[in-house]
Amino acid sequence: MKPRIPWRKRLLVRLLFASALIAVCSVAATAWLAVTTTTSALEEEQGQDLAADNNILAQLSGYAATHHDWTGVRHTVRALAAKTGRRIALTTADRTLIADSAPHGTPLPPRPAASVDPLHTDTYSESGAQLSGIDPRAVGPYRLPARERSQLDAVAGKQRICYDRYGIRVNVAHTPSGRPFLTEEDGAAAGDYGGTITCGYGLNKPTRTEDKARAALEQGARTCLADKGVDLGSPLFVAFDPEGTTSATRLFPTKFGGMDDARTTQSVQSCVDSARRAQLDPYVAPVAELFLGIGDQTVPRFDMSPANKAKIVGAAGLVLAVTVAVTAVVATRLVRPLRALTVAAQQPPELHVRARVRTRDETGLLAAAFNDLTERRERLEAQRKAMVSDIAHELRSPLTNIRGWLEVTRDGLVDPDPALLGSLHEEALVLQRIIDDLQDLAAADAGTLRLHREPVSAEELLDQVAAAHRVAADAAGVTLHTDTDGDPWLDADPVRMRQALGNLVSNALRHTPADGTVTLAAHRDSGQVVFTVTDTGTGIAPEDLPHLFDRFWRAEKSRSRRTGGSGLGLPIVRHLVAAHGGTAEAAGEPVKGAVFTLRLPGAAAPRDG
Repeated sequence: MKPRIPWRKRLLVRLLFASALIAVCSVAATAWLAVTTTTSALEEEQGQDLAADNNILAQLSGYAATHHDWTGVRHTVRALAAKTGRRIALTTADRTLIADSAPHGTPLPPRPAASVDPLHTDTYSESGAQLSGIDPRAVGPYRLPARERSQLDAVAGKQRICYDRYGIRVNVAHTPSGRPFLTEEDGAAAGDYGGTITCGYGLNKPTRTEDKARAALEQGARTCLADKGVDLGSPLFVAFDPEGTTSATRLFPTKFGGMDDARTTQSVQSCVDSARRAQLDPYVAPVAELFLGIGDQTVPRFDMSPANKAKIVGAAGLVLAVTVAVTAVVATRLVRPLRALTVAAQQPPELHVRARVRTRDETGLLAAAFNDLTERRERLEAQRKAMVSDIAHELRSPLTNIRGWLEVTRDGLVDPDPALLGSLHEEALVLQRIIDDLQDLAAADAGTLRLHREPVSAEELLDQVAAAHRVAADAAGVTLHTDTDGDPWLDADPVRMRQALGNLVSNALRHTPADGTVTLAAHRDSGQVVFTVTDTGTGIAPEDLPHLFDRFWRAEKSRSRRTGGSGLGLPIVRHLVAAHGGTAEAAGEPVKGAVFTLRLPGAAAPRDG
């Protein structure tokens, strides 16, 4: 009976639940993101509108500061409206229209955005900060005539040449009143640099026009103080300080006697500011109301009205339904091949059932890997059965010979002469070699094969192997020689390496006819030591190459001792080389001989002494 999986643990249910949860979270996150994004966009747009409104107010305040009325402001209003995309309208205090960028007859917005008054403003302009709420572009009687301006420009030119002699680069700029001043490359006003440089040519000295305006300002301030009943105890003097970075002139009272009193100081400053406004009033345009609008455009507004809530719920429900439907289809297609894999895996091992899955996704790859595993298990099972049969065959032959000769000797049919004992000893040695080979393979499979590494010369190793097989080669009529390129060294177990190379040489001698040649060679290749055993024997068929290193595999199926060994020599070679971190390969063609190649990590030659 197949085990039943609870609904809550089924993959399909889990996928559906996960998809629904993801869909709900996605919809909620999208709604939140849309609201916050819209809010941020509106706030950003409002910030941009505020900056544009301030710029409009600053431009119109500058116009009012430099004109005594609003006669020619229509062109400025239209230009600002075209640049900012806003509707701009100017009216008097009693709502009499002065200029409007909208068509004639368009109603005004309900409230003015600001008042345009250059004598009472808190905006900033390109000329700098305002003085006590007065637009710095409002200069009035302080505007220099052409003659005085030319004289001051000449003085500024001399100062510039003076600074040049000291290696200081300065530029000549002008205040709204026309007074020149010097600035450095970074825009800062040029100074005396701690008294080390003296380039004073009277540039800061007030002109006749400025003295006249200052005297009028002092008179107005005195009148204001007298009206307030403030007694300074000394004459009022308004000093002149041309500060080119902010305005043409800066006027302030000098402290005398009771000026240390904070209230008196405040009264004096208030009278100076009032006198300055009265002095500038005839030169600036009258106060106007500024109206700003956006015409027929409307700002979008997001609200959570019932209609909007219904839209959100409907969109969320639609997204949820589509997500669940798509997930159900995808999950079904995903679960179907998994069920096929489960059915195939639950079959008895001896049937070697394969999963019939033709998808090309990850599940298809898993099914392909499962089928490959099944095929490998089938091959391993066949190899296991063949190996058991081969082991039985390899052990049966010598044991049968030993048993037969011992029985006839026991029955007195044959005398135990030296020849008989030598034959029995040879059969015992065959059994011992088979058992030793099986032990080596078992140790290699278990990872317990011990290696006693030491620096080994490839040339000496080949000479030792050749000397050990020289007698067998001479008896077979085969020429055995070595060939070493340079003096390659490796870090290896010399006994195990002689065993591996000896197995290859024995195999080559066995398959090489008389007058043939077996060559042992070694050379270095990219940090590796390469050994080759080449023979001129019967060669190897292409279909036999993949099986050469299989255990107990022999090309000659009769497994005769006259044509081959036990079939364990080459597998042992591969395991011994792999234990040294190398690889074993074979190549050959029928009748053209065979080449066995061993690649092992090289090592530096040991130093003498």
